[in-house]
Amino acid sequence: MTLPGSPHVAYRGDTLYVEDCSLVDLARRFGTPLYVYSRSAMLAAANAYQRALAGRDHLICYAMKANSTLAVLQTFVDAGCGFDIVSGGELERALAAGADPDKVVFSGVGKTRAEMSRALAVGVMCFNVESEAELDVLSSVASKAGRTARVSLRVNPDVDAKTHPYISTGLKGNKFGVAHERAVEVYRHAAALPGIEVVGIDCHIGSQITEASPYLDALDRVLDLVEAVEAHGLRLHHLDLGGGLGITYTDEQPPAADALVAALLARIDARGHGHRKILFEPGRSLVGNAGVLVSEVLYLKPGDHTNFCVVDAAMNDLMRPAMYQAWMGIVACTLRDAPPVVCDVVGPICESGDWLGRDRALAVQAGDMLAVLSAGAYCMSMASNYNSRGRAAEVMVSGDQAWLIRDRELPAELFRGEHLLPKA
Repeated sequence: MTLPGSPHVAYRGDTLYVEDCSLVDLARRFGTPLYVYSRSAMLAAANAYQRALAGRDHLICYAMKANSTLAVLQTFVDAGCGFDIVSGGELERALAAGADPDKVVFSGVGKTRAEMSRALAVGVMCFNVESEAELDVLSSVASKAGRTARVSLRVNPDVDAKTHPYISTGLKGNKFGVAHERAVEVYRHAAALPGIEVVGIDCHIGSQITEASPYLDALDRVLDLVEAVEAHGLRLHHLDLGGGLGITYTDEQPPAADALVAALLARIDARGHGHRKILFEPGRSLVGNAGVLVSEVLYLKPGDHTNFCVVDAAMNDLMRPAMYQAWMGIVACTLRDAPPVVCDVVGPICESGDWLGRDRALAVQAGDMLAVLSAGAYCMSMASNYNSRGRAAEVMVSGDQAWLIRDRELPAELFRGEHLLPKA
């Protein structure tokens, strides 16, 4: 039985597998909480974009904020992808995973001078500049270093992505990008600055988008700007259309990546812009459905109004439900022939907001394993050490092979680098 999201996560008999690896066996081998990722699922997701872009001058830049674990990045390096980064730390991670700096685009509203200097030194492909003030600082840093910063402006098209307000990025009220109505003026300013080479235009309107129409609306506004900018004698080499395509957590039906790309390319061609290099920055759609979080049931706690299933994973391991009130599928790793009980799945942290799922019908006992589905994106990358809890271990599987790709954090590692005051 295949579950919603990924064909690589499915039951065989009464046991849940990722590819050819039993999650119960992996939990016994590596302990819990445990993130498990399907390498085949990631490669298949990347291939959907690559298939749609075949024959085009293009670059897929994985938005590594979704999941920045080195082996995940390595998987996309092997697939020929570049990276969309938003910090100096992400740059170092990409380089450690073997990324080609000339396939890296640097986004984010708050780049520091130190981050700019490092990115210039290694030779990133492009800076996605998000404000005029940032543009002036980048010009100063590049000129001082005797280098040229290739830039695209991230334009805010004021398009509603119809997603959670925390992950909407393309409206006037959001902090991201240059206002659409000021973009031509800012482009002209950029072209006059020393140390700056204008090469493209960038647009990103949000995350977990499940309709094609916001993308097409944003694209039309971007192409309007391209034509207006080039009417002033500037040339834009590439179109960066961002990412944000959603995945299936429950009953969402986002467009397939290749279908969405085909629709965008058709619009680009129809408007006479088919000669430009095309960049996409997918994140969640490449890794979200590839991962699961495995957790052991510690206690079943009946209540007058609510039954609780207490597990060893918590909001520090998986922040999405507490932060976004996100619904994520939760299933037993071993099916039992017993009537399910409706319960809230909660963790050990001392917060009432520490829940992974509410009102779930589960037939489980203490010692059983649960799997939180579609946990490949914005889960491990948002993990913390709240309540002095070590972050979970991570495993990558391919077929029947499994590799530990991140050790479980030990207590002593949590306060390494901290210092007691001198004794009186």
